[in-house]
Amino acid sequence: MATRLAVYPETSSQARRPPRSVRLSITDRCDLACLYCRAQGGERHVQDRLDLAAWRTVIQGLLKAGIRRVRITGGEPLLHRDLVRLVGEIAASGAEDLALTTNGTRLCDLAPALREAGLRRLNVSLDTLDPQRFAALTRGGRLDRVLQGIDRAVTVGFDEIKLNTVVLRGTNDDEVERITRFAWDRGLVPRFLELMPVGEGAKFRDRLVSGQEVRERLAQLLTTEPARGEENRGPAVYVRGRHDPKQRVGFITGATHAFCKACDRLRVTCDGAIHPCLAMPTGLSIGKAARSGDVIGVVTSVRKAWEQRPDGETWRGCSEDIAQQVSLRHVGG
Repeated sequence: MATRLAVYPETSSQARRPPRSVRLSITDRCDLACLYCRAQGGERHVQDRLDLAAWRTVIQGLLKAGIRRVRITGGEPLLHRDLVRLVGEIAASGAEDLALTTNGTRLCDLAPALREAGLRRLNVSLDTLDPQRFAALTRGGRLDRVLQGIDRAVTVGFDEIKLNTVVLRGTNDDEVERITRFAWDRGLVPRFLELMPVGEGAKFRDRLVSGQEVRERLAQLLTTEPARGEENRGPAVYVRGRHDPKQRVGFITGATHAFCKACDRLRVTCDGAIHPCLAMPTGLSIGKAARSGDVIGVVTSVRKAWEQRPDGETWRGCSEDIAQQVSLRHVGG
């Protein structure tokens, strides 16, 4: 009988953690329109976004409330005109970790400035290495721009670069080995994400490929040891390469394995709402406090938002029906 290669290890019951990490969705605008993220036509964008001064208040309040790790997301964060300044302020704020997730289309131009401003870690979304597929998945995006951005980021010398691939059956699931080798050849970490039934993603449930299946497809490249997470680095787990222990592949299995009990993450949207969970379409507004410079008001709201976090014992995270009401480009994926 073949050995089952578990992707996500069994964990014992864990007490609810205090919030320690945050995702800042600094814009809901994006220059791509990925099928599982954005609806086609009729979209509305936020008009009253937080400015740099308001974000400064938010960051101060988050850190004062105990947040230690910050990730900048969107929409596409590289579209934000004050991104480099924001990165510099967060890097100098005392946060223990600062990372950013991007689609990579503008990375070629901005990678040097982001690195100089203090950004150390970078995640780049890359669902396919086929130009035609890329254009179809993103509704018109150019793969060459993303690949140029990745190469520039490698040259600039970030401490860590990971590639995020959402695997869709019948669309790009035949590329998992190719993407793994592409990443490893450049010293990067490939990560394969299960399609989350969040927002537009709920329309593609029939294309879900489990992390378990992806690992089995990569069996010849990976060890058979248990997958392991990184301490204080979110829900991803990793398996080392069979022929080089420095190489590894990551898996994020939000559709088949809810990891809500161990979650310590909050999300803040570009219009100033704190969401205690990605699967919750509404949040607690901190816009007024942020715009008035009320750091203590932000701290109070952070604590209230965390109290509204669902019970991890029964909550099924992104598999909850309510998650279909969430806009990923607004709340941040």
